[in-house]
This record gives sequence, C-alpha cells and structure tokens, in this order.
Amino acid sequence: QVQLVESGGGLVQAGGSLRLSCAASGRTFDTYAVGWFRRAPGKEREFVATMDYSDSSTYYADSVKGRFTISRHAAKNTVYLQMNSLKPEDTAVYYCSASGRRIWLVATLKQESAYDSWGQGTQVTVSS
Repeated sequence: QVQLVESGGGLVQAGGSLRLSCAASGRTFDTYAVGWFRRAPGKEREFVATMDYSDSSTYYADSVKGRFTISRHAAKNTVYLQMNSLKPEDTAVYYCSASGRRIWLVATLKQESAYDSWGQGTQVTVSS
C-alpha cells in the first residue's frame, strides 16, 4: 500500500493562491493514478482533480477547471495541486488519494471508490 501525506494548506484571501503537496511513500510503483478530493463543512467529500499516470492525462471538476492544476514530480514521488483564484467556496479539507489499479473510465477516476490509499487531509480556508 501507499502512504500519503498532504501539506501546504492554510488561510488565504479570496483571489489568492496555494499549492498543496502530496508526498507518497511505500509501494509507489503500484500507483496508477493520484487524485485530489475535498470535503467542505457539512458536505460530502467531492472530486477535485486527478492524474492518470499511464499517459499523464488530467481531469478536473467543473468548479475548479481553469483555476486548479494537478502536476507530478516523479523523482520526488510527489503530486501537487496548484490552486489559483481561490474562492470562499473552495474552503474545505483537501485529501490526496492513490489508486493501485489501472482505471479505464474517466468517470470512474472521479469517484472515491477508484482509490485505495488516502492521506489525512490538509485544511484550506479562503476568506472573503
């Protein structure tokens, strides 16, 4: 299994930027995709972004498309989520996740069930 540790969360004003990091250790060679999800207060956890390692394709939730970018530094076993033009509605705990199997459908990549390793989460708070 893969161990994931997120960092980079914090408090930022609306319109600002943050970069989240997800450091992976353990069986990283068994990772086929890494995703970011978030849980806002009083809401269910939702998909934010994912990267399919087979071809480095990336996918985003409509709510963050054009503002967030997922990227990977393979040598460091680290995945990043660059968040720009942040809005108060982006306030949430952000979770990094990894899938140990190849996922063929994009729709499945956007579901929590595709991922079997999760980090502890990092808080992002955007003030208005």
